[in-house]
Amino acid sequence: MVLGYFVTFTCYGTWLHGDDRGSWRRNAKSLREYFVPPDPKLVESMRHRMKHPATSLDGPMRKCVREGIEAYCNFKSWELHALAVRTNHVHVVLTAPLNTIQQVMVAAKARATFLLREAGLTSPDQPMWTEGASKIVLDTNASFDGAVHYVLHEQGPELPDD
Repeated sequence: MVLGYFVTFTCYGTWLHGDDRGSWRRNAKSLREYFVPPDPKLVESMRHRMKHPATSLDGPMRKCVREGIEAYCNFKSWELHALAVRTNHVHVVLTAPLNTIQQVMVAAKARATFLLREAGLTSPDQPMWTEGASKIVLDTNASFDGAVHYVLHEQGPELPDD
């Protein structure tokens, strides 16, 4: 039984293949091919291929994203359990009956982007997010509780909205 979804998406250009934090190939044919080991030359190559500057969320942008996701969850009657909007990524834990985790990810990113542009906090041509996201279906109490705890208590200090 699905208890919730844990979705994480990063800001455009802030976590490139070869990064020391690790990265993954989406179309790998085996688990061995899935993980991309740290590689500074690959990071530099990826950086040169970027068509826009990297996106970072300042205080007003984080507030806009947070309030937008909260309002959208309320509108869709999705139960939002945990949300952390950081300078370079967003974590969301929610329950969304009758929706797939892919639908949740697309909706969260689209709504946040729409509101950022509507508020004039980013230009219309600046990409906001990397393609895809980390999408984890939470189907045990332990995984659900662990995801909520991670998002609420393991993201570092609160960041100001101004």
